[in-house]
Amino acid sequence: MDSDASDVARPPAGGPATYFDGASNRRRAVTLDFTDRLEIRDGAQVLAAWAYPDVRRADSPSGMLRVGFLTAAALARLEIRDAAAAADLVSRCASIDDNTPGRRGVATIIGWSLAAAVSIVVVVLFGVPLAAERLTPLVPDSFERRLGDVADSQVKALFGAKVCDHAAGQRAFTRLVTAIRQAADLDTSVQSGVLSTPVPNAFALPGGRVYLFNGLLAKAENADEIAGVLAHELGHLKHRDNMRGLIHNGGTSFLIGLLFGDVTGSGALIFASRTLVTNSYTREAEQAADTFSIDVMHKLGRPTKSMGELLIRVTGKEGKGLSIISNHPLSEDRLARMTREDRPASGPPLLTPEEWRSLKAICASGSKI
Repeated sequence: MDSDASDVARPPAGGPATYFDGASNRRRAVTLDFTDRLEIRDGAQVLAAWAYPDVRRADSPSGMLRVGFLTAAALARLEIRDAAAAADLVSRCASIDDNTPGRRGVATIIGWSLAAAVSIVVVVLFGVPLAAERLTPLVPDSFERRLGDVADSQVKALFGAKVCDHAAGQRAFTRLVTAIRQAADLDTSVQSGVLSTPVPNAFALPGGRVYLFNGLLAKAENADEIAGVLAHELGHLKHRDNMRGLIHNGGTSFLIGLLFGDVTGSGALIFASRTLVTNSYTREAEQAADTFSIDVMHKLGRPTKSMGELLIRVTGKEGKGLSIISNHPLSEDRLARMTREDRPASGPPLLTPEEWRSLKAICASGSKI
């Protein structure tokens, strides 16, 4: 093509495109020749010649076509604002949208994003619970006891609670726990106590600890009600629900501590001290602990509905805010089940009237940390 003719055919300098060579930040007004390749010209000088199959679309604002070239400098760009020139170039570049966030690229990004979101949901709903189920039996008892020691001190600090040790009340409590423990076929490593706090609660900690709060004891009307609650918590210990819950909910810091035996590290310490107290068991774990409690009370020859009556008395029908209740199943449903499973008393009372009065007064005096 004759250079003079091409100068007439092409738009004047500063025409339809702006070129960046990728080596400097200089903007160059250029003209374009669409021949067997894309020629980018500054007057008579050919600045670059791009083969159409290697031209690729780049991100650009509305009203502009911005393209790059596969073998050019990484930052080399051509910007075309002339709609006709842009359409002409796009029609010649069959692969212009390959491997770029255009229509197909955006669809790919959305697809992978959805796949990632689904993967996260699957892991949370199925992978983590499965890992907790598989890992819990592998946790050494020594590790669980160490974790229980850490959680024990933090629980007492969190509630500002003291262990009640009124002599007669402690003897009554020991007798009650021993009867339940033996019926539950648990060894003497189980530790228990009454904490002097008005919160109506009871919970189990890893390593074989069960605590009854004086606030719950104050609302109880007989030893069978407290026995059912303690048996329920022993069920959680028997099934290692606390350990399973910690693995399930503990996150990275706790799992690292689990792998390396560091249960006194800051992550594990904070998690254990705060999460264990507010732990909410799954529906299956709560039902299994209720079943355990019912079986124990049957072995003792004592009524099972007493525990359900205490739960209703403490929480009403909603059953919220108590670890032995969780937020499911509802207290009235549990009372209905325990009433169905109830049998006439066939065993001796777990405590005498005098022992029951002593247990109720266990926090009246003489407590220690």
